[in-house]
Amino acid sequence: MEIEQHERYEYARKRIDQKKRLYFHFVLFLLGSIFLFIANHFLVFGFTSNWATWVITLWFFLFILHFIKVYITDRFMNKDWEREQIERLMALQQKKIDQLQTKTNNETPSNPQ
Repeated sequence: MEIEQHERYEYARKRIDQKKRLYFHFVLFLLGSIFLFIANHFLVFGFTSNWATWVITLWFFLFILHFIKVYITDRFMNKDWEREQIERLMALQQKKIDQLQTKTNNETPSNPQ
């Protein structure tokens, strides 16, 4: 019982940490985007194009990937999902072992002469 409670606590702590890092990433993205936008318009680095837009777009794409990982992928692929997958694979392996044993027993003559 205590092990399950500890696992639930660890899972909750891990999820909170993931969400906290995502929120930090979002704030960093907003502040960084503002800085890049200002730098693009007031500082000249020898580029004539709008380079900040490309950097912000790439960063936004990375943020979306981070969001998907936290709120979609990790939400469903937790310890319970992992346990279910392990049990399913173990059951399949046991079924194959049983089939091989049955096949071996049927092929072996019961009355050798």
